[in-house]
Amino acid sequence: MAIRQIRLFGDPVLRTPAEPVVDFDKELRKLVKDLTDTMLDANGAGLAAPQIGVSLRVFTYNVDGQLGHLVNPNLDLSDEMDEEGEEGCLSFPGLSYPTPRAIRAVAKGFNMYGEPVTIEGTELMARCLQHETDHLDGILFIDRMNPEHRRLAMKAIREAEWSGLSAPVVKISPHPTYGKAL
Repeated sequence: MAIRQIRLFGDPVLRTPAEPVVDFDKELRKLVKDLTDTMLDANGAGLAAPQIGVSLRVFTYNVDGQLGHLVNPNLDLSDEMDEEGEEGCLSFPGLSYPTPRAIRAVAKGFNMYGEPVTIEGTELMARCLQHETDHLDGILFIDRMNPEHRRLAMKAIREAEWSGLSAPVVKISPHPTYGKAL
């Protein structure tokens, strides 16, 4: 089991768009395993590679008993009205706020072996697909909130025990060494 440190709000890697995966190799499989182990250990519904300091377009998910991952996702959102629901993030420990998301989402990408994958979801799965893909684009859930909820969230962040904790400095690279602590 390889549990990695989850980067907290304020770490620049969370605001940096991730690079596409080009090598579907042993290192990518190790990254997916590390993401899965870390997500499960933190009791999360999803975890994107930038949240553990790796700037690659990969995320894992664990929603309604469905455990998986997606590499290089492209997201297609329904035209259905946005739904505002409680949303949290492992990079914002202990905080959750109403956040609007599309009710239905379809994500297309690849598994860790380079085989095409399509994931369709509604409700929590749709929210997870959108949230994790946002991470890969350098977008955080607080960016999606209405101004009032964002104001309340920022106040809670400033008051949080973890706020201002320094994260390790990392050089963001499209081809990091997965086995070493970043």
